[in-house]
Amino acid sequence: MQKAVALKYDFSAAPKVIAKGSGLLAEKIMSVAKENDVLLHQSPELVEMLSTLELGEEIPESLYLAVAEVIAFAHKIKDHQW
Repeated sequence: MQKAVALKYDFSAAPKVIAKGSGLLAEKIMSVAKENDVLLHQSPELVEMLSTLELGEEIPESLYLAVAEVIAFAHKIKDHQW
């Protein structure tokens, strides 16, 4: 079953879970992300770990590196768009 987790990062604190779901809810989360030009990154292992967090919860230190790599990649892609 498809799963999705949306994170928000405002540079003042660790990223927070702002949406999560599976099945139809995951599809809706991804659809809204696409409509708003938000990068979709597929990592089943990372989604499994993030989906255990509560809405509004900051990611744990153990996931900082993995999430930082995704955020850095998103910024790199955004910087190279015309």
